[in-house]
Amino acid sequence: MLSFTGNPLDRASMARADPGWVVAQRARGDALFLPLWQAKPLLKDQRAAFLSNGDLETAADAQPIFLGLQDGRPLFAVAMPDSETPPLTDHGEFHDMRAAAFILPDTDTAIVGQAKALIDWHRRHGFCPNCGNATEIRDGGYRRVCSACSAEHFPRTDPVVIMLPLQGEECLLGHNKRFQPGFYSAFAGFLEPGETMEEGVSRELREEAEVKVSEVRYHASQPWPFPSSLMLGCYADALSKDFRIDGHEIESARWMHKREVRERLAGQKDDGVKLPAAIAIAHKLIADWAST
Repeated sequence: MLSFTGNPLDRASMARADPGWVVAQRARGDALFLPLWQAKPLLKDQRAAFLSNGDLETAADAQPIFLGLQDGRPLFAVAMPDSETPPLTDHGEFHDMRAAAFILPDTDTAIVGQAKALIDWHRRHGFCPNCGNATEIRDGGYRRVCSACSAEHFPRTDPVVIMLPLQGEECLLGHNKRFQPGFYSAFAGFLEPGETMEEGVSRELREEAEVKVSEVRYHASQPWPFPSSLMLGCYADALSKDFRIDGHEIESARWMHKREVRERLAGQKDDGVKLPAAIAIAHKLIADWAST
């Protein structure tokens, strides 16, 4: 299973529109709260550290964000104050989300990813982009309303196309200037207004490597809470093996044969070239193609 997928929560979208229902859920004795400090979730024993109401007395001024119901029990996320030192140290340790994804169980990773994406959005949308006045939380955290102009704002999910160009038994991998030395991955870019997924794939490959493609095939998707993207994984049939990197985002690219990919994924080849980690959809795109 891809990291951040398989979220088991019932988000109760109809019920959470009732403020009284949300307040009642927060007050329940079995309600659980996931603290995040500096966008880092609290972990303990390689699990998400959900706390009770009593455990969060020191953060009584924080406004919990409703995540959903797990077997009927309400779960919330809580942004802790931006102190210099982490709070709640008796209950666990705060971990960077990327690092947490490597150690958490799949279910925890999906829930924590949802929490981080929501908390990130609220931190950035305290004021109305329409008139500049303060906004207020509604629907348990899935909507903000401007107190002045009544404009409504909803949590963002930014679609990103991530694609693997194919030519026969080879795939084209790129090295972005932000990557560590020797790291190669799939190509990716944000979709633009008025653009389909297929058009976005074609445009990004043309812009980054001057690769022209014919058929574009959707393969899988993945929520990616950095801060709030939805990765749309695709394969694209390259019309030729010719390419020319843009030199701005992509520093180098190389065609890699399926046999070589299998060797690298199996750890049988160690020459400094690295492929994406298993938590990323780029790994799934590469691994699924290589397995056929």
